[in-house]
Amino acid sequence: MSKIQFAKRLQPLQSNVFADMDKAKAIALAAGQQLIDLSLGSSDLPAEAHVIDAIAQSLHDRTTHGYLLFNGTQGFREAAANWYQQKFGIAVDPQTEVLPLIGSQEGTAHLPLALLNPGDFALLLDPGYPSHAGGVYLASGQIYPMPLREENGFLPVFADIPAPVLAQSRMMVLSYPHNPTAAIAPLSFFQEAVAFCQQHNLALVHDFPYVDLVFEENGDWGLGTGKDFSQYPIPNTQSPVPSILQADREKSISIEFFTLSKSYNMGGFRIGYAIGNAQLINALRQVKAAVDFNQYRGILNGAIAALTGPQIGVKTAVATFQQRRDAFITALHRIGWNVPTPHATMYIWAKLPSPWSQNSVEFCTQLVKQTGVAASPGAGFGKSGEGYVRFALVHEPALLETAVERIAKFLN
Repeated sequence: MSKIQFAKRLQPLQSNVFADMDKAKAIALAAGQQLIDLSLGSSDLPAEAHVIDAIAQSLHDRTTHGYLLFNGTQGFREAAANWYQQKFGIAVDPQTEVLPLIGSQEGTAHLPLALLNPGDFALLLDPGYPSHAGGVYLASGQIYPMPLREENGFLPVFADIPAPVLAQSRMMVLSYPHNPTAAIAPLSFFQEAVAFCQQHNLALVHDFPYVDLVFEENGDWGLGTGKDFSQYPIPNTQSPVPSILQADREKSISIEFFTLSKSYNMGGFRIGYAIGNAQLINALRQVKAAVDFNQYRGILNGAIAALTGPQIGVKTAVATFQQRRDAFITALHRIGWNVPTPHATMYIWAKLPSPWSQNSVEFCTQLVKQTGVAASPGAGFGKSGEGYVRFALVHEPALLETAVERIAKFLN
């Protein structure tokens, strides 16, 4: 019997941090553990009622039941362009500079197919979101990891990238506020990134799902590093964090990905979009056309309602995650695990205590096995993530405090 031969590009995809933890959680459940799952950043909050109503009304409209091609997405693209203009003061052409996506992950995974030839490099954050690397592997590209260190505010140092790598690089991927470290970046950093990528002819890709999940309780944006980024104003914006397009207002090399999963609690609806350089948008559109059409029109109607309707739900979500953050951090400090307080996202990025400081996978595996508390090992996000663990704040404060009580028993 003949043996099927698979492409070599699948080899790096054999392991995935979320898939590995899913197996560990299944084993813990089978053994009778009561699971508290803090491993996956999937919001437990509901989408707003006016969003659900827009989708529900669409179901009874038979004209929404067919394939949806690009021209049929114009209303959504216009809503996205207007949202960006109001939030960041950036004019956007909805016809050439916006592309609907099945979540931002589709965009970050497919764009390398449009940019990389086999062997080309992509410059990725380390640690970083796994799908960024997955898309490069699928394009038969190479990855150069840009290490993120606490002493640098978890920002990459562009000067450390070797010249031979730069000569063979075609794209750089950034993402701030950052998953998993929860770091944020000032406009000055994005201006540096734009200048660097222009100099080296790189496409600059910014994954931007946590734009709204920012806590503005004070001006210290350094996450315990001693750096105060509040001195860098963000002009013409209603957002406390900058868009990459504010550093590249001509959209010369930049593309940004936004998803409604976090701000609007629509993760399961799989709706996001790309916005930016028209050539990059068109290239991504060509890849997308070979893979799929678009979502059901009713989902886009719901997304339009989210972007154009009352924004109180976004503020409620931010307040909810800030309350959870405070409860979880306070509980960790109470048991002697002193981690910095993040100013953004729905995550806690915690440096592991001894004896687990260089074995995050084993820590997470044993933690869920013995206590039912599931977290994500830092090593699953890249080599520089080793020594850390990521907790997702996707439960109410009381359950988060229970999780910390179990963690305390495990550590002791």
